[in-house]
Amino acid sequence: MKPVIVSTEAAPAAIGPYSQAVQFGNLLFTSGQIPLTTEGTLVEGGAVEQTHQVFRNLKAVLREAGADFGDVLKATVYLKDMNQFAAINEVYASYFGDHKPARSTVEVARLPKDVFVEIELIASINAE
Repeated sequence: MKPVIVSTEAAPAAIGPYSQAVQFGNLLFTSGQIPLTTEGTLVEGGAVEQTHQVFRNLKAVLREAGADFGDVLKATVYLKDMNQFAAINEVYASYFGDHKPARSTVEVARLPKDVFVEIELIASINAE
């Protein structure tokens, strides 16, 4: 079995030597998404607006692989400031609804382009 690169024009292109996601068997590993538009520009606004853009990007990558947020097994959330946790968590919850994947949340010293949030996912493809 070989890894399959997943790429979509409905999410921003990778800004480095990596893929938007890689599928291996029935698992999908997304790269961390930051709040860039498909044109590669940073979304205006604060942590809430940026988190919504991150989820739009993740939705596009998941869709390209035939998955959605209900297929997510694990999320890793990187925050610039843990004081933004409640606001970001509210946005996060709105995308997952009753589905509650495993999750880690960490505050980091700095994120690419000095954004407030970056999120990566692990999902199951063709989950039943």
